[in-house]
Parts: sequence; structure tokens; C-alpha cells
Amino acid sequence: MIITFRPLDRDDFPMFVEWLARPHVREWWGTPTTLEEVEAEYGPTLAPDSRDRCYIACADGEPIGYIQSYSVVGDHQPEWWPDETDPGARGIDQFLADASRLGQGLGTAMVRAFVGQLFADPAVTKVQTDPDPRNARAIRCYEKAGFRRLDVIDTPDGPALLMIQEREVR
Repeated sequence: MIITFRPLDRDDFPMFVEWLARPHVREWWGTPTTLEEVEAEYGPTLAPDSRDRCYIACADGEPIGYIQSYSVVGDHQPEWWPDETDPGARGIDQFLADASRLGQGLGTAMVRAFVGQLFADPAVTKVQTDPDPRNARAIRCYEKAGFRRLDVIDTPDGPALLMIQEREVR
């Protein structure tokens, strides 16, 4: 299976709304729930100068999920990472769209492929994620993909488990 990532496009928004409404996604992602809300939240990320990068993940060309990356440092959302000073730090968030494909290693493969793509940029020094501490499935996925737990932190969305993967030094 080959996992690829294509930029999120406005044409994806109806599918994205449907994915976000699925119980296994909604449990951890919450809103937005309407096409208008998706447009308001994700439309700005389509601009060429956006610091957010949003993708549809595909397995052998079939859309299987969503993944995003962002620069951790800067004025983008300073309330999230006020102590981070590394300009090479990137954050990620993701989900698989189909609940029947959970627990089969697909999410781990998707995260590994995406992190590999991020580390292809020599400016990226580490990748971090922050699942809800109760989301055992996501935590296992990230650990299998090479992330390590740091600490439970407070975020604007509540407690999160900060996990990181640093660039391998060769």
C-alpha cells in the first residue's frame, strides 16, 4: 500500500463534513459540523501563505483520512505553545475516516509517512502532537509511529498528552 497526501481543497469540504460527523471522529474532533463552519475554519488554510498545511491522506489513491501540520512557534496560535522556542518544531493532528479501518496499523502507517515527509525538510527538527490523554487508540498509534510521551499539559482545549518525535541525527 502506498500512502500519499494531497492538499485539502474546497471540493473536499462536503466529504470532510461527512467525515467529521462520524462518531469515532466527532468524539475527539467535535466541531465544525456544517459546510459553512468547515469553510470558515479550513478555508483560510488553503491560502498559499497559510502556516497550516491540511491534507487528505490516500492509500493507493483512495481517500482514507485527514492530516494537518503547522509551525509550533510564532504568532499563529501563541496560547497553545507559549514555551516553545524551536522554529523547526511542527505540530500534527490526524484521523482515519473509516471506523472499520481502525486498529489495523493504517493510522500508524499514515503518521509515519507524513512525519517522513515533514523530516524531508531539513528545517524541521521535531514533530509533536497532543492527543487527549483518554484517547488510548491515538496514543498507541503515535507511539508505534515513533513518538514518545513527554507530559500531560494544559491547552485551550483542555488536558493533552504532549508527544514528540525528534529528527534522527546521522
